[in-house]
Amino acid sequence: MDINELIENFELLDDWEDKYRYIIDLGAGLPPLEDRFRTEEWKVRGCQSQVWLVPEKKDGRLFFKGDSDAAIVKGIISVVLTIFSGKTPEEILQVDVDSLFGRLGLEEHLSPSRRNGLGAMTEKIRYYASIL
Repeated sequence: MDINELIENFELLDDWEDKYRYIIDLGAGLPPLEDRFRTEEWKVRGCQSQVWLVPEKKDGRLFFKGDSDAAIVKGIISVVLTIFSGKTPEEILQVDVDSLFGRLGLEEHLSPSRRNGLGAMTEKIRYYASIL
C-alpha cells in the first residue's frame, strides 16, 4: 500500500471509531519483529508504549521494520512505515509529515502522548535517513 491508498482508505471511513479499528487492523498486519531487534538500540525514545524501529538500506533506499507492545501504536507504526519505507534518505527528509498526518486526521484525533510518540517515530526515521 502507498500513502495515497492509505489516505483514500481513511477518507472512506465515516467516523473515528472506524478509523481506529482500521489503524489497529493495519498494525495486526505488520510482520513480527525478531526478538533480536527488541533491544535498547532499536527502541524509540519518547513513546509511552514500547516501540522499536529498525532500518535497512537496500539499493540506496531505506526500508523499515517496526513493532510495539500496544495494538493502536502498532497501527500507527504501520502508517509511519507506509509513509517512509522504500524512499531514499533524501526523499525521507523532504516528506511533509505534518501535512500527511493532517490529511489523515492523526494529529487531532490522537491523545497527546500518542502524538508525542508519533513525532518521536518520525524523528527517529529522519535520524536514520541522515546517517545511513
